[in-house]
Amino acid sequence: MGLLDRIGMVVKSNVNAMVTAAEDPEKILEQSIIDMQEDLVQLRQAVAQAMAALKRQEQQYTQSQTQANEWERRAMLALQKGDENLAREALNRKKTHADSVATLKPAYDQQVAQVDVLKKNLVALEGKISEAKTKKEMLKARVQSAKAQENLNNMLGKINTNSAAAAFERMEERVMMAEAKASATAELGMDNLEAQFATLESGSGVDDELAALKAKMIASSAPAPALSPADANKPSVGTLIDSELESLRKQINQG
Repeated sequence: MGLLDRIGMVVKSNVNAMVTAAEDPEKILEQSIIDMQEDLVQLRQAVAQAMAALKRQEQQYTQSQTQANEWERRAMLALQKGDENLAREALNRKKTHADSVATLKPAYDQQVAQVDVLKKNLVALEGKISEAKTKKEMLKARVQSAKAQENLNNMLGKINTNSAAAAFERMEERVMMAEAKASATAELGMDNLEAQFATLESGSGVDDELAALKAKMIASSAPAPALSPADANKPSVGTLIDSELESLRKQINQG
């Protein structure tokens, strides 16, 4: 099983555990990313080691190829100089290095392919980690939203809507009673004001008559002239005042 496949299984198992178990989803996602980052560190180390090994193989391959070419050049030089034995020895050395090249070539090609695969896996894992971080933030927001909705539902479930409605009705009734009381008080105040003005208007005529009576009484207190025999038989002023006051009392009582 490849490294990325194993990482995928770990992530899936963690997500399934988050859904099925009563655990903190945010912590599970965070741990999954931590595990992937640890795998990323190991993969980077593996890529670095593979590239170092490739570099050594490349140096050995290049060196053997260079040596083989060099001994071939020397063999040609020996033949040009007429030294066949020396040329034969140079070709033997060339063969040794050529055999090394033939041996190193498959291993070198395999190492190149392995390094390419590791590099691709490294890039893919980095992309998956970036994607996992983005998904973590999205899932984190969704989890928080779900918790908030759950808390709201629990809070709404504890509210007694019937009692709340009854309380509102009671408050509304109190307000209506207060408004009616204020309106009645205003009407009573207006009636009282009207009554006061009516009293003032009805009492003005009596006051005038009292003032007139006072004036008569003052006039009557002056020395009276001598009465003629005809005036002596007339009623006295006091008798007239008493009679008029009695008449006024009757009018007031009847009014």
